[in-house]
Amino acid sequence: MPDDAFEPGPPHSATVPPALPPAPATARLRVVVADDNPVVRAGLGVLLSGRADIQVVAEAADGREAYEKTLHHRPDVVLLDVRMPGVDGISALPHLVGIAPVLMLTYSRESEIVHEALRLGAGGYLVHGEFTADQLVQAVRDTRNGRANFTATAADALLAHMRHGTAPNRAPLPDGLGAALTTARAQTSARTPVHEPSRQREHSESLSQLQPLVGQSSVSGGPVSPPNRQHYGLSSREVEVMELIASGMSNQQIAATCFISEKTVKNHINRIFTKLHSSSRSEAIARWLGTAPRDPGRHP
Repeated sequence: MPDDAFEPGPPHSATVPPALPPAPATARLRVVVADDNPVVRAGLGVLLSGRADIQVVAEAADGREAYEKTLHHRPDVVLLDVRMPGVDGISALPHLVGIAPVLMLTYSRESEIVHEALRLGAGGYLVHGEFTADQLVQAVRDTRNGRANFTATAADALLAHMRHGTAPNRAPLPDGLGAALTTARAQTSARTPVHEPSRQREHSESLSQLQPLVGQSSVSGGPVSPPNRQHYGLSSREVEVMELIASGMSNQQIAATCFISEKTVKNHINRIFTKLHSSSRSEAIARWLGTAPRDPGRHP
């Protein structure tokens, strides 16, 4: 070989860029779903796991299984029903909150249950039928980040419980204090522009969807005592559907909320109308809310 022949040598290290480490995969928000209804569990699993940042890692049919699955998987959020066989949600709650944030997702709307769930550490309380799929997804994300979400019925129940448990101070006011407070408030209002608190804005944009027909009946006609609904003989599923009808939801929305077909919703509604002696949605709602005119020939 000639002396001046080119012989390739090893590549210069400075000319070869170092290999970049693979980009870390974004950690998905891991959820455990606890509900005794397998249809609800399956529907929530499809809904949540369909989001790129959320993964349902386990399902549970009662509180004991929820605790075991939560202990094993260490999820970011637990969705917890209240009424389940064996160990119910309220009984399991104090054991779960020490492991992961818990968001109550249930049909139970009694003020005592809402208050107890929050006292035991729940990070929010959603009542079925009062939120959309997107709002539920956002609530799950918020719960992981420590932000609470409440649907309208849960917020109202909590407020009612707090008011009921607070005894007002009946001591007389000192002379002139009432007038002084009224004058000071009027002066402050006159010179201070009203700004909506950010917390209130967040709440108005979050999960709460007011039930329009229920609200109208209470505003226009004053407080109305509902009839004894047991007389109508509705099944538990029919009661759920009727509550959603009264909240102003369409058949499509009810089907999505209950994870059933629209045809099944229509079948439930037909049976509900028969039992409530009603021929229209508005008439059924009026009877359910106790605002329909009294008809002595029919059930209360």
